[in-house]
Amino acid sequence: LLLRWSKCIKFNVTDITFGGHIELEKYKFLYFAIMFTAYILILCSNSTIVCLIWIKKSLHEPMYIFIAALLFNSVMFSTNIYPKLLMDFLSERQITTHLLCSFQGFIYYSLTGSEFFLLASMAYDRYVSISKPLQYNTILYITVLLVLTWLLPACQLVPSAVIINTSQICSFTLNGIFCNNAISKLYCATPKISYLIYGVFILLNTVFLPLLFILFTYTKIFIICYRSCREVRKKAAQTCLPHLLVLISFSCLCSYDIIITRVEINLSQTARFIMTLQVVLYHPLFNPIVYGLKMKEISQHLRRHYLCCHDFIGYSLKFFLHPV
Repeated sequence: LLLRWSKCIKFNVTDITFGGHIELEKYKFLYFAIMFTAYILILCSNSTIVCLIWIKKSLHEPMYIFIAALLFNSVMFSTNIYPKLLMDFLSERQITTHLLCSFQGFIYYSLTGSEFFLLASMAYDRYVSISKPLQYNTILYITVLLVLTWLLPACQLVPSAVIINTSQICSFTLNGIFCNNAISKLYCATPKISYLIYGVFILLNTVFLPLLFILFTYTKIFIICYRSCREVRKKAAQTCLPHLLVLISFSCLCSYDIIITRVEINLSQTARFIMTLQVVLYHPLFNPIVYGLKMKEISQHLRRHYLCCHDFIGYSLKFFLHPV
């Protein structure tokens, strides 16, 4: 028993090399500059809207609280990937330990599942506000829904994390630039049927069931809007369209991740590298743009803050350049 545990401990500190980078020695400063700029933009844009929703009492409604949770999820998702990725760009060796790699993969898929659960909660929120407006504030239990959206995906992934940390590695080069499901290809033994069934179970619970619920909910919303007056249709379009855009975008990027890590397709290393970057680059920047531009209340508050900051900077420059 002690020998087995010693092997596990030795195995857990094994270095894993990221082999998905393209001409890193030649373009490492360019990669670093692009990804560092993207990370700062992600932090600033998402945090600005989250803080705006937190500060403005007029935005303390379930719809905006779910938007803030979704943008906060994007910040956590990016923070799980970008700092390590930026360090690797400037390092001589792009390595990590098996334990840290497993942890990064766990957080990556946990937050991905939370994204789908949040989108499902937002779809339910829109359905209640449109179909039962008088019961809107009594039906929704926002705190419970938010806790479940982050807790359920993480709990479902715990058995997977245990299985991964008790498996033996035979290959030490990961075909990627961060840790995801591609790590399963490093293990000596082929996946057992029970493990594959468990993976399908996670996929159904985390992705397909929320997607089916969202499609069902929006179908009901469209039927209600079709039978209602023009004002109801206009309001539904203004609030539902951003959610649908985010859902379509995120679903496409998740299909990229499945293609890259699980499906045996002969992709060139350059194509794999570009698709991997899209997964972590596009969506966290897309969310604040959609909600900042398409949500009327948020865009109005952002415009007011921008004008206030612009006037403040203008007066400050005028004072320092032409003091009284």
